Amino acid sequence: MTDDAPEPPSGLRAMLPDLAPWRASRDFRRLWYAGLISNFGSFLTFVALPVQLKDLTGSAAAVGAIGAVELIPLLVFGLYGGALADAWDKRKLIVWTEAGQGLLSVALLLNALLPHPAVWPLYVVAALSSALVSVQRPALDSLWPRIVAHDHLPAAASLNSFRWTVGGVAGPALAGVVVAYAGLGWAYGADLLTFVVSVVLVVRIAASPASHEAAKPSLKAIAEGARYAWGRKELLGTYAVDLAAMFLAMPLALLPFLADELDADWSLGLMYASVPLGALLVSLVSGWTARIHRHGRMVVLAAALWGLAIAAAGIMSNVWLVLLFLTVAGGCDMVSGIFRGIMWNQTIPDELRGRLAGIELLSYSVGPTVGQVRAGGFASYWGVRTSVWSGGVLCAGAVGLLALCLPKLMTYDARTDRHAAQVRDQRAAAQV
Repeated sequence: MTDDAPEPPSGLRAMLPDLAPWRASRDFRRLWYAGLISNFGSFLTFVALPVQLKDLTGSAAAVGAIGAVELIPLLVFGLYGGALADAWDKRKLIVWTEAGQGLLSVALLLNALLPHPAVWPLYVVAALSSALVSVQRPALDSLWPRIVAHDHLPAAASLNSFRWTVGGVAGPALAGVVVAYAGLGWAYGADLLTFVVSVVLVVRIAASPASHEAAKPSLKAIAEGARYAWGRKELLGTYAVDLAAMFLAMPLALLPFLADELDADWSLGLMYASVPLGALLVSLVSGWTARIHRHGRMVVLAAALWGLAIAAAGIMSNVWLVLLFLTVAGGCDMVSGIFRGIMWNQTIPDELRGRLAGIELLSYSVGPTVGQVRAGGFASYWGVRTSVWSGGVLCAGAVGLLALCLPKLMTYDARTDRHAAQVRDQRAAAQV
């Protein structure tokens, strides 16, 4: 190290989030604020929708069926949305899909205000929202690396995780109060307002047109992205681990019923907020993640611990211990998510980033979506708490098996990986 080179942070400063992307990129700040605001509102609906279904039907299977109606739009539009993100202006895709989400909030609000709200609009809105999110997320995920310097990507991943968890903690906690004391209409109305503010912010960022090498959206282009992903076994490992963890151990659809079983209806908002709270606590001390280079090992370890924490939450009969283990699970999930994001952003070339983001979307969205169906079905036959703890145990076992079957995931090292080096060179050449 030369005499005038900056010394790396130490002590407490080394644990705090790195704000370099925030200081260096105005578009990063705008997109960050937009995501924070819209996520906050989305979490209000995230709680309100299953609560309304529970009130209207009284069925755990009916609440779990939300995942079933979201699945097909995820599969179709996730992959095609990735191709669109590579071929179209990413900012425009984000703006139009955000506006569409706002219109769906209007539909939920109008239905909630009816004297006798209908059940079917809830499923229709869930399916349409899944389609819009599936188109938006590849564009959003592939835009971050364009507005952030390559060396700042680990810090940006941590800051984005922090943004998500702030809304995830405040949104569900507030939603529990709003739904209980003000009504569902207020939750849906607040969600609508957040989408309006988000659109205003996103339209002010710079345009992000397709790269010259990007293919037009087509089945051939989607297949090209899939072939690239299949050739990257360490990437496949991140997808498979996350899919297993979310499919087997995602208990969110059961939380209204778990609160009932524990005779703690007051705790529902806290239950929904506990997982994001754990993620928030990790993101607040995420500076250490920049010093880790074997990202695949951290993905595996964190996913296994997520499953064990969910299993513990299902076993406990004390509501405060349930909240504690849900918080621990959220922290583990955040660690896994940070390192998955770093691997994806630092090793995927720009012309393929949208299509790979579409595949990523399937890995971290299909799991929770189908997992709701699994959780609801298990609960119908074997009980709510058995569904929760058994899913956690199965998750830990599945993650361990995947680690044995995918050695490239366990040996990945960002310092020596050739794909990471190629992307670094690509970014450097683009800045010349």
